[in-house]
Amino acid sequence: MPRYFITLIVAVALFMETMDSTIIATSLPAIAADLGEDPIALKLALTSYLLSLAVFIPISGWMADRFGARTVFRAAIVVFTIGSAACGFATSLADFILFRVVQGIGGAMMVPVGRLVILRSVPKDELISALAWLTVPALMGPVIGPPLGGFITTVFSWRWIFWINIPVGLLGIYLSSRYIENFREENVPPLDVKGFFLSGIGLAGLAFGFTIIGQPLFPPWFVVTLLTVGAISCASYVRHALQIPAPLLDLRLLKIPTFFANIAGGFLFRIGVGATPFLLPLYFQLGFGMTPLQSGLLTFAIAVGAVAMKTTAAPILRRFGYRPVLVWNALIAASFIVACSLFTAATPQTVILVTLLVGGFFRSLEFTAINTIAYADIEEHEMSKATSFASVSQQLSMSAGVAVGALVLEFQRLGRDSNEVVASDFPLAFLIVGAICASSALVFMRLPKDAGASLSRKAEALGKSDRQRDLVPED
Repeated sequence: MPRYFITLIVAVALFMETMDSTIIATSLPAIAADLGEDPIALKLALTSYLLSLAVFIPISGWMADRFGARTVFRAAIVVFTIGSAACGFATSLADFILFRVVQGIGGAMMVPVGRLVILRSVPKDELISALAWLTVPALMGPVIGPPLGGFITTVFSWRWIFWINIPVGLLGIYLSSRYIENFREENVPPLDVKGFFLSGIGLAGLAFGFTIIGQPLFPPWFVVTLLTVGAISCASYVRHALQIPAPLLDLRLLKIPTFFANIAGGFLFRIGVGATPFLLPLYFQLGFGMTPLQSGLLTFAIAVGAVAMKTTAAPILRRFGYRPVLVWNALIAASFIVACSLFTAATPQTVILVTLLVGGFFRSLEFTAINTIAYADIEEHEMSKATSFASVSQQLSMSAGVAVGALVLEFQRLGRDSNEVVASDFPLAFLIVGAICASSALVFMRLPKDAGASLSRKAEALGKSDRQRDLVPED
């Protein structure tokens, strides 16, 4: 069985999850009208999904070790597909929120366990190419979701944005059952129940709090309370995790420089990347008066650039090495985010397209480097813990990116008579998230020169050099 076919199976599942998390944003007014609810109240459908992810992602690694990666991955697709079908049949807000929670449980298991399947199926020297293609869905979902959701809702019905997941889910169940091996660990420690509750409360509080900052549906005191409870619970989890031998999220992995770079540097970089899909559509529609379709077609250039990068990621990383690519490419990718602040209504769309296209290329290259460097020095028996940890960090950083972008826009509106968002509000937002994105280079600079050598064929060359040196007698 070709290894890249396994990557394709996981990538399709990941695309289904990432696109679904953004596709309903455009359709919320239509869903609210059909269910007889306030559109603002429908934001709960988005946040309930994020809550499920925050609570259940940490347990995914333990589940895969205990019951087998294929078993959990397949069950996750089943749960996600059932939740999708149920959302299409929802008749009230309560139903819709409940079914979105079910979807989130499936998505929380599907993404990290799918990544684990690839890590255990693909040799390390082929991991760059494999995970490079896996990052495409993560980048395409946020930019394809809104225009596709608008198209389906306009031409058919909002319910079809959920029902289209059914055939994709059934295909994923069949292919995973036939082609994915059921990797599992022999000696699995007991579930860290206390850690599960502490991490669940902490991560849910932070993810939910970041997401609803600036939204009129929730008063400021509620947001502050959520973030405070989340921070306290996370701090309690840190103390708990350092005192037991087998915590749910093993913080000792942060002692590994390459994994630390993924968590810390990746968090900063994803803040800029996470804010961009939120800011650009608003900038184009509210600032320049574009239609949702025009906006969607422009932002789609980011995904095109991401796909174009995939065949070049492995050669670039093998030629220059991880540390130089991570440092310099972070600055390049951040500069393209900052360049969005220069867009005006008079900017030719060709210039916007080229900027987003090239920016998508460098952004995807950085994603590939960040995602693969995490597992360069991780032992086989720690892979499941590492994937859960990395997935939690990714989810929080993307939520934080949206929160930072929203906060800047809210700050810009302070003191104005009108509450409308105007074009002049956005340049500062792009400058700030771009600067945060660029700051990730400071973390990557701390990596050793040979970081990630085990992921490329350079590792073989280094090994040969060492063996040759051992054969030379010392003076």
